[in-house]
Amino acid sequence: MMKKEIIAMILAGGKGTRLGNLTKKVAKPAVFYGGKYRIIDFPLSNCANSHINTVGVLTQYESIGLNSYIGVGDSWGLSSRQGGVTILPPRQTEEGSSWYKGTADAIYQNIDYIDQNNPEYVLILSGDHIYKMDYSSMLDFHIAKKADATIAVIDVSYEEASRFGIMNTNADSTIYEFEEKPKKPKSTLASMGIYIFNWKTLRKYLKEDANNPESDNDFGKNIIPNMLNDGKNMLAYNFEGYWKDVGTIESLWQANMDLLSEKKEMDLYDNHWRIYANDVESAPQYIGPKAVIKNSMINQGSNVFGYVENSIIFAGVYISEGAVVKNSVVMPDTIIESGVEVVDSIVSAGIVVNSNTKMVKEKNSKVSLIKGSQSANIGDKNSSKKSVASKEIQEKIEAEALKDSNEIAVEIIEKQVIITDEVCQVEKGVE
Repeated sequence: MMKKEIIAMILAGGKGTRLGNLTKKVAKPAVFYGGKYRIIDFPLSNCANSHINTVGVLTQYESIGLNSYIGVGDSWGLSSRQGGVTILPPRQTEEGSSWYKGTADAIYQNIDYIDQNNPEYVLILSGDHIYKMDYSSMLDFHIAKKADATIAVIDVSYEEASRFGIMNTNADSTIYEFEEKPKKPKSTLASMGIYIFNWKTLRKYLKEDANNPESDNDFGKNIIPNMLNDGKNMLAYNFEGYWKDVGTIESLWQANMDLLSEKKEMDLYDNHWRIYANDVESAPQYIGPKAVIKNSMINQGSNVFGYVENSIIFAGVYISEGAVVKNSVVMPDTIIESGVEVVDSIVSAGIVVNSNTKMVKEKNSKVSLIKGSQSANIGDKNSSKKSVASKEIQEKIEAEALKDSNEIAVEIIEKQVIITDEVCQVEKGVE
């Protein structure tokens, strides 16, 4: 195979336990975001926009739906003879089989895939962050600095710093120390989980790490510290822009609410750096005659008869007349029944929300997760046609349509009566 300059490897096997019911049946990168997207759409779109056309996606937890959603990368323009998307789950080899034991082990288990593509550089990405980034600019920086490894960093507040891996750097951006979630951080440069390595160098360290029984097989805990200890030239690449680690219910909710703010730090309408998705095929949205909608995003296939304010509504959602949704995210194929108020919440996909529905709040959080027992299949574009919720939606739509048509018919008849009376009065006046 012809030598490539760079390929990308996306780590997309995470469970996302802090997202609760949202990742009960799907991997964290497959979680819904922004009315029509999934989290995995962002690294895939960034690769496409950065002209990186060979991408390996490493899946593990609840991988069937995510694998089906990604396919061969058509939706992101990544299916080509020169590259394409390859799904890389753990597999059995002559040496045996095992789950990915850590981030470094996941890459190590796919050394043969990387060798087949014969790249000069390897870009390692996390599949569960929301951001737009030109990886080609980071590669130019890496090459210009003659780095062995370049790590993208973002400046966070001192209060947040202890949640991240922190890079301590010199004035020329060289990294002299890495601290994994320090209690008392020395700097606020947080690792974004985005790395560029010279492949030959990384390959050597991966093999050494795999042969160390004491290793956690992790980039942050093992590979990066080992390279630093050996005096490798490691650089921090400063990223200035929107980046969100959506690892909790509140952070995912906030990332969605950010789309509705006046500042629009994450602009999904920017044609210069588009975010692509494997979109659903659905009928147009329908807004009922008595519906009220303020500062919200309403996706196709949704039917709104109630009150919606500052919220994001996914495809196939039905909001009944008399229902109120404020500052919330309603995921696909969900019914909000009349009389229900949904405020500061994320509503799981494919459920019916009524007065008996449970609302679970995170500790020290104002955001509720509303969950139910029904769930749509994320791998099926037409899952809305198959879900119980959608059957009820169709019945409700037909009932509302009949109600509306009857009201219109009565209004027309009343107007005709008024007109007839006026005509009669005019005729009497003429006589």
